[in-house]
Amino acid sequence: MNPTSIRSSAWMPWASVSALLLAAGLAGCSRPQAQPEPVRAVRLLTVGQGSAAASQEFAAEVKARTESRLSFRVGGKLLERRAELGDSVKAGQLLARIDPTDLQLGQEAAQAALRAAQANLDQVAADLKRARELFAQNFVGAAEVERRDTAVKAAQAQLEQARAQAGVQGNQAQYARLLADVSGVVTAVEAEPGAVLGAGTPVLRLAHDGPRDVVFSIPEDRVAPLRALRGKPGAIQVTLWSGSGAGAAAPLPATLREVAAAADPSTRTFLAKADVGRAEVRLGQTATVRVAGASREGVVRLPLSALTEQGGRSVVWLLDPQEMTVRPHPVQVAGADGRQVLVSGGLAVGAEVVTAGVHALAPGQKVKRYQEPRSGSTLGAPMGEGEAAAATAPAAAPSATSATAATSAASR
Repeated sequence: MNPTSIRSSAWMPWASVSALLLAAGLAGCSRPQAQPEPVRAVRLLTVGQGSAAASQEFAAEVKARTESRLSFRVGGKLLERRAELGDSVKAGQLLARIDPTDLQLGQEAAQAALRAAQANLDQVAADLKRARELFAQNFVGAAEVERRDTAVKAAQAQLEQARAQAGVQGNQAQYARLLADVSGVVTAVEAEPGAVLGAGTPVLRLAHDGPRDVVFSIPEDRVAPLRALRGKPGAIQVTLWSGSGAGAAAPLPATLREVAAAADPSTRTFLAKADVGRAEVRLGQTATVRVAGASREGVVRLPLSALTEQGGRSVVWLLDPQEMTVRPHPVQVAGADGRQVLVSGGLAVGAEVVTAGVHALAPGQKVKRYQEPRSGSTLGAPMGEGEAAAATAPAAAPSATSATAATSAASR
């Protein structure tokens, strides 16, 4: 056997092994077969005919109708403060006290001046009496009697002045004690013991017992429509965020009492106050003021979760019931109402709108209807009278729990 044949025979097994290794490597580098995209479950709502009244809500706070800043009428060093933030006080109750030493000295000086004026009056009155006796005996002339009489009148005037000054100093000494004018609740503390206060420097802020107002701020574009409602009972609704009793969360009818004429310099909003009548509200409670607008025909009410944005436009996702696919569709938004959005155009009656899971959708994507875990609950079914199908009338917005469940189902 020649050497060439021997080398060829030895090389053939190694070539086969190399070919097998190359084929195995190529097979390992090939891409795995793509898995089919899962069919997502979406929550749907059927669009129906109806009208909706756009309304706006504002955060509000319950405040006293009358609130005053209490201060001393005289200056001095604040020695003690007997009222704390949130304390309920009664009329005539001692709230704070300043150092009365200088005021008492001034009162004593005024009393001394009053006694001196009284003594001077007594002296000139006695001189006048003697002058009249001597005039009767022709020992003095009429001019002397008139001079003595003028001195008595001057002394009388000085006595009245000293008496008035003593009264002023006596009052000032009483002003060293700050008393509550009316019953109420302390809502702010503006001075602490040890501070030297000038006359009129606020020490406490007192909310008077009595009527309560619901105070809220409104933007400039709502001022004119809201002023038209002023004085109309029940024109707005107030819902307290918390409270006691079974009816604490029930809306309360309120009457708009006043709207500020100028905007706040920092927020550029206008302050409004509404009277809730004799309703049991507590000072400082947080509330929501709801102002209903005019009813509009052809407005569809959808959950906020159904709306998204694409290319700077507001869109919703519509279902093709035959192909069971979804596609984005532009709509015209007329405004918002709480957790719902008002759509004024772009939707036809009978269209099925995806209301949850829109963030995970793509055009032409296969979907399936989301099934409620509870029996007797259907989506997209017509509602009863007064609610209107597909939330065209004021229908309740989906709860946070169900919206989360729908979103989770859509992402699976």
